[in-house]
Amino acid sequence: MSLTGFTRTRVAPDHALLTPDTFVRAPLPGWKNTACIVHISPELGARFKMYTVEMEAGSTGEMTLLDIQRFAYVLEGTVALEVGGARHALGAHHYAYLPANTPHRFEAAARARMVVFDKPYPALAGVEVPSVVLGHEPDIPSSPLLGDEAPQVRLLLPDNPSFDMAVNTMTFAPGAHLSLVETHVMEHGLLFLEGGGVYRLSDHWYTVQAGDVIWMASYCPQWFGALGRAPSKYLIYKDVNRHSLELLS
Repeated sequence: MSLTGFTRTRVAPDHALLTPDTFVRAPLPGWKNTACIVHISPELGARFKMYTVEMEAGSTGEMTLLDIQRFAYVLEGTVALEVGGARHALGAHHYAYLPANTPHRFEAAARARMVVFDKPYPALAGVEVPSVVLGHEPDIPSSPLLGDEAPQVRLLLPDNPSFDMAVNTMTFAPGAHLSLVETHVMEHGLLFLEGGGVYRLSDHWYTVQAGDVIWMASYCPQWFGALGRAPSKYLIYKDVNRHSLELLS
């Protein structure tokens, strides 16, 4: 409960820092007995939707929209996923990519949390649509970022033109930082998983920590430096492999 009206949350035209003290829970179509926290959405100016689902025993989740692809990452607990006639148990740090118009159902037997990214899928002429992807983040090999060993990146989705989104984890050793202030056409949705540090967004500098969510619009200048004695880690989404001119049609 805020007695002062103070919060680290800040929403600007090209970025937003959203902190847990300001999260509001509400239902979403397709999710039953589930509290949903919408972090990033078209109302903010984004071209995708990012939200957390808090599931109780008996909670379920299904897709209710056409042509929307989904990426779900389990943060806590275990969630059963039914897709393609098979049932999979997804524990913490497991994830699933579900192509557009793929029938599926999430179900929780006990309390669980997931972060979900939903996005329209633009097909690419001459390129096959993607298939279901299931994975466990710690099992994905990591690689240095731009030759620097201190930040390590794990690519959770295949890097090929079938996919128009990338979802990665970034892990920074204490004191590690991005080697440049990035400014690019891709937009981002980001969830801090561990640790914290300082994030530059546009001309503002923010202290950030586990549980925080960040939205970065296209061309928002961005930079991160890790602070503390333990590694810092975040999950980050970006759009890839498509011409932005398609947005004009």
